[in-house]
Parts: sequence; structure tokens; C-alpha cells
Amino acid sequence: MEQGTPLGLSRLCVLWTAVLLELCPRGAQGNWMWLGITSFGVPEKLGCTNLPLNGRQKDLCKKKPHLLPTIQEGARLGIQECQSQFKHERWNCLLSPETSSLSTNPSPVAVVPSLSVFGYELSSGTKETAFIYAVMAAGLVHAATRACSAGNMTECSCDTNLQHGGSASEGWHWGGCSDDIQYGMWLSRKFLGDPAKNITGKHGRGLIAMNLHNNEAGRLAVAKLMSVDCRCHGVSGSCALKTCWKTMSSFEKVGRLLKEKYESSIQISDRLKKKIRRKEKSQRKIPVSKEDLLYVNRSPNYCVEDHKLGVPGTQGRICNRTSEGPDGCNLLCCGRGYNTHVVRHVERCDCKFVWCCYVRCRRCETMTDVHTCK
Repeated sequence: MEQGTPLGLSRLCVLWTAVLLELCPRGAQGNWMWLGITSFGVPEKLGCTNLPLNGRQKDLCKKKPHLLPTIQEGARLGIQECQSQFKHERWNCLLSPETSSLSTNPSPVAVVPSLSVFGYELSSGTKETAFIYAVMAAGLVHAATRACSAGNMTECSCDTNLQHGGSASEGWHWGGCSDDIQYGMWLSRKFLGDPAKNITGKHGRGLIAMNLHNNEAGRLAVAKLMSVDCRCHGVSGSCALKTCWKTMSSFEKVGRLLKEKYESSIQISDRLKKKIRRKEKSQRKIPVSKEDLLYVNRSPNYCVEDHKLGVPGTQGRICNRTSEGPDGCNLLCCGRGYNTHVVRHVERCDCKFVWCCYVRCRRCETMTDVHTCK
């Protein structure tokens, strides 16, 4: 151990391994998502064998260890977008308490075992489960495709199928660097292809089919939002000829599309026969699209704290008194009412440059009403 260093690198890796394995028992569902809240560089130091991955994922990791940073970035993207899309909802994509403490203070002391990074929602088979699986699979596609286009991967780059051709009559041709989404789709399917093995009980088969379907729906959302960008060439900007390439939309747009799919998600039967069926018998003749999000069980209302389900409730959440949307005090507080607090803000204002040479500012105070759910 080097002098002045509290923990040697090898001992730190051992402690991280112990933390991850205690928090994510071997074979537990959704373990790879923990990569999204660990510090960059930690997975590589731990090595594929010590990471909380299933057998298929560990094999891929050992064969292609250079994929770890991309997989970690995909998990980070998915978690971040989930929290962004649901920040004003009753269920706000809250990470489990153990996850939050681990991401801010990775200490091996007093760690409480937990099922997953998202807690109860990851195995509940609800609409929230559907969104989590979809957005995490989409995050992996997006991160891998971006890494290819940026030249950070040795086995992929730009989409070579779109480097030639076009339409001479319309005055454009393929060029530039088109995003190779096919590689991103392949990696996401390869890494997440195995169904979760820890789901048991009467809803097991339905949940497995649901999770696999929602994974693919997330990937298809990224593909659906691919767009064509072009650059004009010609005298004085005449745009006589255009060079075009395909590019992915921002992941925020992917998240918004998946949120729309979440709002119109379809409940399916937990008893599988030859294919996935809608829960309502009267609607079973209506086909289920590959792009739809599916769920098996109805969601709790997330209003009241439930320790058994890991639901924190909405008490103490900040709400908007004038909003009629999900962030409004009426909906977010579930009709319980709200408390109003006056918060005093002090900041610098009316700053002016004085010759020579400093800035003079006034000290301004504002009073703001903050409303929190009872």
C-alpha cells in the first residue's frame, strides 16, 4: 500500500466486489443496470468475473471486455432518462435507497441487500416495469451506436451501407458518417437476450415474455426516430447538390416516445399459449404491435408509503399549486392537501463593472412559496 493512501487499489476492488454482490445476488434480475450508477473505470478494475452479470453477459464481457464502458454508458443513459421523464409523476423512477447511497458514497459499510437498482418496480410486471426495460434496452442501443460513430469501437464505425448511392435526379447522395444502428441493435439483443431467471410463480412466463417484448420495443423506438440530415453544396449556397447521412435522434426524444408508449401500454394475460394475448377477452382479436409496451399487473397508486413494495409515497414531494397536470398538488398529493412554506432566496443582482477593475452588485432577496404534499 502506498504511503498516504487509505485503501490500496486491490483492496478497493475487493470491497467494491463485495458491495455489488451483496446488493445484487448472483442471478438476480436487472443486475447489469447497476453499472449505470458506478463510477467510470470501476467495472474494468473489478473484471468481468466479479461484476453482477448473468452467465451470458459475463461470457460476452470476457470475449469483448472493451464493451464495458459502452454498456455502462447505456445503463447511465437509461436511468437518467427514466428519472427525467417521470420527475413530476407519483412514481418518479426513484432508485432504491441502497442504490442512491452507493452512487454518492460507495462505502461497503452497512449495506442492506436489495433486489435491483429500481427495487420493486423491476419485477412487479407493471407499466413501470415495462418502461424500465424499454428505456434501458434503448439506452444500450444508443450508447453503442454513438460509440461506433465516434470511432471508439474497433469492430464498428459508420454505416458502410450508406456511403454510396443516392438520387442524382433529386440532387443528393449518401455521404458523411451515418450512425450504424444495426450494431447497436445487435449488441443490445446479444447482451439482454436472456430472460430474467429469478422470476418465479404463476406470473413467471408472462413476465418473461413481457420483459423480452419491452426490451425490443425500446430498441425499435431508437430505430424509428432515425432521421436524415443533409448539407448543401453549390455556388453561393445554391444547394445544387446535397450530401446526406442518417443520424439518431437525441435520447431525450427516445424517452418521450417511450413515455407516450407507457401512457398507452397494453395489459396482457399472464397465461401464455402460442403467443402474447391481451388481458381483455373482447380485445384479443386486436393484434399487439412490436412497438407497444406491455404489462401484466396493474400498478399501485404510489400515493402512500408501502415498505413491503418499496413505495415511498408522495408525502413531502414538492408540487405545483397552479398546475392541473401530474405535478399539480391535487394529483401528486392524491387529494391529501399540501403544506405551504415561504422560502427566502438571497442572490447577487444588478451587477455593474466599475473602472477599474471590479464588479459591484446589489444583494437581492426574494420570497417564494413552496408547496409540499401532506
